[in-house]
Amino acid sequence: QVQLVESGGGLVQPGGSLSVSCKASGSISTISTMAWYRQASGKQRELVATISRPGSTMYADSVKGRFTISRDNAQNTVLLQMNNLKPEDTAVYTCNAYVFPISGNRFINYYGQGTQVTVSS
Repeated sequence: QVQLVESGGGLVQPGGSLSVSCKASGSISTISTMAWYRQASGKQRELVATISRPGSTMYADSVKGRFTISRDNAQNTVLLQMNNLKPEDTAVYTCNAYVFPISGNRFINYYGQGTQVTVSS
């Protein structure tokens, strides 16, 4: 069994900064790509950023230059640092990990429960 638990998030004023982190735990052999998604109320889920195991990153155009994704492979954690936040960044942020379980024979996508980020004055 593999679990992803997010922490961080909360309320921040426009222009402020916030970070969300996610730790994967359980029967993990290795983790390939890790990512953050977000879903605003009434909208479709959006891929925000991804990071490969070696550290290659990709960002949605809407967050480029403002968000930074990083990971610690030894701790199985992924962090999303969000700067210059805008009201349109308000959403539930969910982490994702492409995991090869110890007892498995293929990679499986796992998702966390999500954490709310609200940008408002």
